[in-house]
Amino acid sequence: MTVSLDQPRLVVHLVQQLDVGGMENGLVNLIRHMPADRYRHAIVCLKDYTTYHAHIKSRGVEIISLNKREGKDFGHYLRMFRTLRALQPDLIHTRNLNGIEGQLVAALAGIKCRVHGEHGRDMSDLHGKRLKYRLLRRLLRPLIGHFIAVSSDLEEWLIDSVGAEPGRVSHISNGVDSVQFHPRLGPPAAVGPAGFMHDNAFVIGSVGRMDEVKDYPTLVEAFLRLIASPHPAHQRMRLLIVGDGPQRAHCLDMLQRAGAAHRAWLPGERSDIAQLLRAMDLFVLPSLAEGSSNTILEAMATGLPVVATAVGGNPVLVHPGFTGILVPPRTPDLMAAAIADYCRIPEMGARHGTRARSQVIARHSLPEMARSYTAVYDALAGAASPCEASLRAPPA
Repeated sequence: MTVSLDQPRLVVHLVQQLDVGGMENGLVNLIRHMPADRYRHAIVCLKDYTTYHAHIKSRGVEIISLNKREGKDFGHYLRMFRTLRALQPDLIHTRNLNGIEGQLVAALAGIKCRVHGEHGRDMSDLHGKRLKYRLLRRLLRPLIGHFIAVSSDLEEWLIDSVGAEPGRVSHISNGVDSVQFHPRLGPPAAVGPAGFMHDNAFVIGSVGRMDEVKDYPTLVEAFLRLIASPHPAHQRMRLLIVGDGPQRAHCLDMLQRAGAAHRAWLPGERSDIAQLLRAMDLFVLPSLAEGSSNTILEAMATGLPVVATAVGGNPVLVHPGFTGILVPPRTPDLMAAAIADYCRIPEMGARHGTRARSQVIARHSLPEMARSYTAVYDALAGAASPCEASLRAPPA
């Protein structure tokens, strides 16, 4: 492919798949806010992509699927190599464990500027300690020009466990669109099926991919304990979980068996996330592991208090007693107690939600996030020997 010298540099973003999810939303937000006169973008998906982010194509972003099969699919490495050779990007940006092997393929394809981002872990390596994955990261580490961590927890882990040089690691916090995600301007919208919402309902909500690492059964169990209690305030409670994944059916079954299906709405994937957040009174994230949660930031921008597990980057975002409450993972009793506090003391939720939005506006703007990524790309793309480049970390 012949590229004009005055064209913006091409960045290839290698991801597992492009559908509904915090990391995927963050990628699309990054592309939308980076300077178009300096960088253009293509997204290569190891698996596939849905129509959820199809609008990004209108910005000239090519989306390519390698159609990687489950299990061992060595053919996808050849498809990746051919795709990268055809695109001839100036820089590749891989993400998380499932994308890091793309660093070797990119090096073989002649891509000199290589960035790897860590956004969080999955069930196969919750704490980043499994030997085979640590060895893989250490083996590929010399090929990576720069690492980006979305939380200070991941930054420390990259340096201490993976052995990345501190000068090659930047902590760049996620940003959020505080214009799109804003507090409700009047009464909550009547969302959900008939009978779900009612006057004075207290809606406990969450948004995310319903896979094992998000641990939504713990939230469902906490909800069931609350509505089974005799406290009159708990009869106002409704549960709204937006997203799809392998645990959705299990959560629906839990609710059905408890006779509480009419008090919960699990609609699957939705495109109206901002509106649904404004129907919530409290946001809850029961994850077993997190990087820097985009959904927490979106909830905070909406003016919601947050109950979250004290894992990964959550303690940096949620300040106990100020913007929310933190609980240990897999503790439905403590999660239920935290939720009950907000249901019984509505003025506390209002105070915490107002502070949460102020915190997001001050520390998590999308333009600042885009500037930090641009600084990393500029430093690598402008270096004579990119993988030897060292740069000072942009502000977190």
